[in-house]
Amino acid sequence: MHVRIREVRTLSDDWYLLKKTTFDYRRRDGSWQTMSRETYDRGHGAVILLYNLARRTVVLVRQFRFPAYGYGGTHDGYLIEAPAGLLDAASPEERIRAEAAEETGFHVEHVQRVFDAFMSPGSVTERLHFFVAEYDSSHRADDGGGVAAEGEDIEVLELDIDDALAMIADRRIEDGKTIMLLQHAALFLFPKTGV
Repeated sequence: MHVRIREVRTLSDDWYLLKKTTFDYRRRDGSWQTMSRETYDRGHGAVILLYNLARRTVVLVRQFRFPAYGYGGTHDGYLIEAPAGLLDAASPEERIRAEAAEETGFHVEHVQRVFDAFMSPGSVTERLHFFVAEYDSSHRADDGGGVAAEGEDIEVLELDIDDALAMIADRRIEDGKTIMLLQHAALFLFPKTGV
């Protein structure tokens, strides 16, 4: 055992759960050190990149994110992202199919899990499950746009993969999970053109 919990205090239990934990940590040299950390528990989530190989396109969404807006007034708060959501009580596969449908209007059955990642392990407990799925026009059941009752007001974007990758370079795409999935797509899904 390398951790001994001393005390856990709830600091906030409003939107999600913020705790302060005091614990003993056994260092590599065998000595024990007492530390204190705050952790934000919002549950685990899933994210998906919808892609069409024949058309060389991906589906992303644009939505307002208050934490991005509230950061020093330097951002308008609108982020371009891959569709994502919290798992709640569903499996990652079930939840991401539902999120893709709610946010984009595309109903995909076959999703492929490509990796998992802790997105901000210094303070946030969330583990994100990353998926990809092929789509075509027959998968489009409605306009998407999210769930208004949950405060979602989502714009659906269908982009050329090369344009989406260029949007990382020019900082129009600044969302970490989306950057990771687009780079995965560039490496493993889309064949190189030219050269």
